[in-house]
Amino acid sequence: MAIGLFILLLDYACFTLLSKGNEAYHIIRFLLELDWGFHPIAMMLMEKPPEFGRHARRSYSDGAGSSGAFSDYNSECSASGSGASSPRRLLASDYSSDEEVRGLISDLGSPSVDSRRRAAMELRLLAKHSTENRLRIARAGAIVPLVALLPHPDPQLQEHGVTAILNLSLCDENKGPIAAAGAVRYLVRALRSGTPAARENAACALLRLAQLDDLRAVIGRSGAIPPLVALLETGGSRGKKDAATALFTLLAAKENKARAVEAGVVHPLLDLMADLESEMVDKAAYVLHRLLSEPEGRATAVEEGGVPVLVEMVEVGSQRQKEVAMLSLLEICEESAAYRKMVIREGAIPPLIALSQSSSKKTQDKAEALIELLRRPTTRLLDYSQQRTRGCSPLTVDGDGLVRAYTRGG
Repeated sequence: MAIGLFILLLDYACFTLLSKGNEAYHIIRFLLELDWGFHPIAMMLMEKPPEFGRHARRSYSDGAGSSGAFSDYNSECSASGSGASSPRRLLASDYSSDEEVRGLISDLGSPSVDSRRRAAMELRLLAKHSTENRLRIARAGAIVPLVALLPHPDPQLQEHGVTAILNLSLCDENKGPIAAAGAVRYLVRALRSGTPAARENAACALLRLAQLDDLRAVIGRSGAIPPLVALLETGGSRGKKDAATALFTLLAAKENKARAVEAGVVHPLLDLMADLESEMVDKAAYVLHRLLSEPEGRATAVEEGGVPVLVEMVEVGSQRQKEVAMLSLLEICEESAAYRKMVIREGAIPPLIALSQSSSKKTQDKAEALIELLRRPTTRLLDYSQQRTRGCSPLTVDGDGLVRAYTRGG
């Protein structure tokens, strides 16, 4: 009789999961707190409970500036990775007493891998949604033993450790102690060779730590950028977003820009930008824009075919995409007559004129500055672009004449 009721309620919960996510979630939690054992489907649903509101609220504003492109990262990096089932105590509540927290921390040092895995998973879930729990767990001394789990060869134990560290890093007060415990190099190792969830969550954890100005260069020197580029290129949808956001933050440190170019980041960025239907376009465009402040970044972007991609974005992208593409073209053109000639040949002038007439005052000013640059004769090539740019003939391109031709009709 009891088993029959269990199955009936579970079937109802699964049936209502899409339309009534919170109701289904609480039914499953109730079932698991009974003494009827653990149903594998219920455990799977509880391991990653529905978060309908979060995805329904996500939006990408059209406002200029990079904050909009990365605004969905205010909370989403706390997503808990997949993992093995654990005892019923894990599911009873998002709150545990200080004594229970200390017991879990003690279990992190157990000789039993299963005990350590269970303890890390419980601490991870306790820290997933509660700021108070994150602070309590850190104050109780969990950071050092959790960091010690990060290089462990057991993939699930490593994944739980990485995700617990990620969730603790959502509190600013915990970032310094996490870095001081030596987490950066182990997170980089997990980013290189962990499970898919461990790689994504390691990228998010490094992103959180990189929000401390003095850690950005440290993270770059620790070798984080090549595996982030690899995740950007080969990861799933979530992994690409994690990698792009982490790279954007790390590139605020000047020395990391050269590392990113050397790691080959430009090619996958342009591939993502070329697919204007992708939700990665904005993120990739802002990461590329950060690279263009350095000569190596500009030269590599041009060599990899970036000018046609950027011109197309100015022409047919969203308002925010048009603006960041225009700013990127401005960076490319400012010090190179050769690059200006390429931009003109790609047909940039008409969409730039349209942008200068239909945007905010700040965007209009930048677009007009770029148009003014393109008016300059392009017979003389600067040394750096002459060395790095291929296939540019010395013929003069009359940018001023082209601008007059496109503006003649008003």
